[in-house]
Amino acid sequence: MGSSDVLTLDLTVSDSNFQDDAKKILQKIRPAWDLDSVKFTVFTDGITNKLLGCHVTSDPDDVVLVRVNGEGTDIIIDRSEEQESFRVLSSAGCAPSVYCVFNNGMSYGFFPGKPLDEKSVREPVIRKLIAEEMVKLHNVRGRYAESFDGQVPSQYKERTQSYLDAAPTRFDDPQKQAQFEKLIPSKERLQRELEELVGQLEALGMKAVLSHNDLLLKNIIYNQKTNTLRFIDYEYAFYNYEAFDIGNHFAEYAGMDEVNYDLYPGREEQLTWLRHYLETKAKVAGEPATRVSERDVERLYVQTNKCACAAHFFWGVWALIQAEHSTIDFDYVEYSSIRLNEYFRRKEEFFCLQMPSSS
Repeated sequence: MGSSDVLTLDLTVSDSNFQDDAKKILQKIRPAWDLDSVKFTVFTDGITNKLLGCHVTSDPDDVVLVRVNGEGTDIIIDRSEEQESFRVLSSAGCAPSVYCVFNNGMSYGFFPGKPLDEKSVREPVIRKLIAEEMVKLHNVRGRYAESFDGQVPSQYKERTQSYLDAAPTRFDDPQKQAQFEKLIPSKERLQRELEELVGQLEALGMKAVLSHNDLLLKNIIYNQKTNTLRFIDYEYAFYNYEAFDIGNHFAEYAGMDEVNYDLYPGREEQLTWLRHYLETKAKVAGEPATRVSERDVERLYVQTNKCACAAHFFWGVWALIQAEHSTIDFDYVEYSSIRLNEYFRRKEEFFCLQMPSSS
């Protein structure tokens, strides 16, 4: 399932003809299906793309997903890179198989289960499964890493800068423009913040790994029957600081429907999570978990919380691009303000954190 050998269809799926166009795709990837018996489920949780689940009544467990890319997302997502990420992650058992790509989207497999919510994400068993799945993901080596002999650099700075460069400074809609002027700092201010933020991150000496980068609660699926957990939606997968996935995930404890950043995990809850992550990482590397020291956990704690700031900034700028291009009914300007406000609220607290001494 590389970009050169995955089935490619010259088909554009339209909003007004979503189900009929999906059937044209199913005809190619599930030729044995009786298209008259196909049942459709529209997933409404996402704020970027449009997603349709398809199955036949005779086999409800074989679900095929058809995703239509959000308007304007090609500005911020390299689709060929996304396909490559899917390929390596699917091979590693981290992502479902891709069945085909079409002009404005792709079709892929389905992980059964339920997405997490603000309560389930804190359950001890699930917390451990998340940490273990993240270790599994971070051990996957993508094509980007093959061009480096030593430590792979993070792509955070260049990705965030590209988002900031593409972010609008004005909207045609007067109401949206007034909201933008009231809520969002100037691009010059955001540029200064990015430079300061990157300086903080680069001083931590963090390694970069293939990261999901978007581990909000609805992108984590728990199957209670099998007690297994999977991540979904790898659109934003790229090489990033190891602690970014963790810090971003902790930030997403706040939820999406009614964002509440008071749900961000406290120090002791984080330390328990981080220790399990490091112990799992040690076991995968063939080392005893007892080698994980308090200093190791504290070091990752500092990195994680500074990366939580990086995540707020990243998504705050991302939302401005969505505000200009997306056709989904969602207040992206307000969401940008929420993320940027949380960045500024946490900045003083987290930027002051110091790495533990080596002694």
